[in-house]
Amino acid sequence: MKNKGSKLIIVSAPSGCGKGTIMKAVFNDSDVFYSVSCTTRPPRPEDTDGVTYHFLTVEEFEEKIAEGEFLEYAKYSENYYGTPKTPVEKNMAEGRDVILEIETQGAFQVKELRPDAVSLFILPPSVAELDRRLHKRGTEDEKTIKKRVSQAAGEIAKADRYDYVIMNDDLDAAIADFRAVIDGIKGDTEPAVRFSPENEEVKKMIEEVLKNA
Repeated sequence: MKNKGSKLIIVSAPSGCGKGTIMKAVFNDSDVFYSVSCTTRPPRPEDTDGVTYHFLTVEEFEEKIAEGEFLEYAKYSENYYGTPKTPVEKNMAEGRDVILEIETQGAFQVKELRPDAVSLFILPPSVAELDRRLHKRGTEDEKTIKKRVSQAAGEIAKADRYDYVIMNDDLDAAIADFRAVIDGIKGDTEPAVRFSPENEEVKKMIEEVLKNA
């Protein structure tokens, strides 16, 4: 198989797509570094500082921007989000795969800086289903949910710029598809080219989700 050196793997999905559940299932027993982003959004009851996110004030975040401490950063839903550069570089130098769970704007920043990074986008079955999942989750108010749903279509429209695209319609199938992509990226199996947006079936899948946006 191919070189199994450390990999920088970007994972993106609209909020409510279940990416956290999928990633936990696939990476649970893996020796990977799961990059913890910084954010200025308020912590939720289920959040743990330093685990879910590093929670910063706007002033603290902007100071880190000025000092060049982020691999990427973006403002999303009126809050800053960013990936600290040092932990990523340190863990890759030590031979670990690094996982970045970031939105599309940040993903493209990373790809410009690190062309070796491999990107994966997780689609919802439809934007209507995304809306239902966000309401069911019950962690955000109606205004925030509407904003997230409206932004989702714009994110989905950029899915064809990723290296791989899968759909979380059925959780077990999505976990299997995600694992197939990751195994291919790491060189444990052949690359999972069937999930490339160059594949006609994947193109149609993205188009169908956007039609229902």
